Amino acid sequence: MSATTPDQDDLAYDVFAKACPSRGTLEHVTGRWGGLTLGALYEGSLRFNELRRRVDGVSEKMLSQTLHALERDGLVHREAQPTNPPRVDYELTHLGRQVAGRLLALIHCVEGAMDDVLAARARYDETRGGL
Repeated sequence: MSATTPDQDDLAYDVFAKACPSRGTLEHVTGRWGGLTLGALYEGSLRFNELRRRVDGVSEKMLSQTLHALERDGLVHREAQPTNPPRVDYELTHLGRQVAGRLLALIHCVEGAMDDVLAARARYDETRGGL
C-alpha cells in the first residue's frame, strides 16, 4: 500500500490498488446512478417507483441493479412489507447516510459552479471548433 497522506498510513485498503475491494464500492457510489440514488435516499425512505421518479432518466433495470449493489455494500437497506401487493421501501443505512452526505456536498459544489463550468465549456468549444 502506498499512502499519500499521514491520515492514510493506518488504512487497510487502498482504492488506487487494482485488486482493492474498496474500488468496487467507490464505483457503485460514484457511478451515475449510484450517486443520484444515494442523494435521493438522503431525503428519506422511498419506494421503488418513487425513487425511479426522483432519479429522472434511470431505467427500471438500472435502478434495480444499482439498489442491489448499494444494498450489498451496506449502504442501502431494503425492507419488504408482507402486504398484497408487496410493499418495498429503501432507505440509507448509517454508513449510507455518511457517504451520501459527502456526495451531496460534492453535488452542491458542482451545481453552484455551473455558471463557471458552462462558461469554460463555451470557451473551450470556441477555441477547439466546438463538439
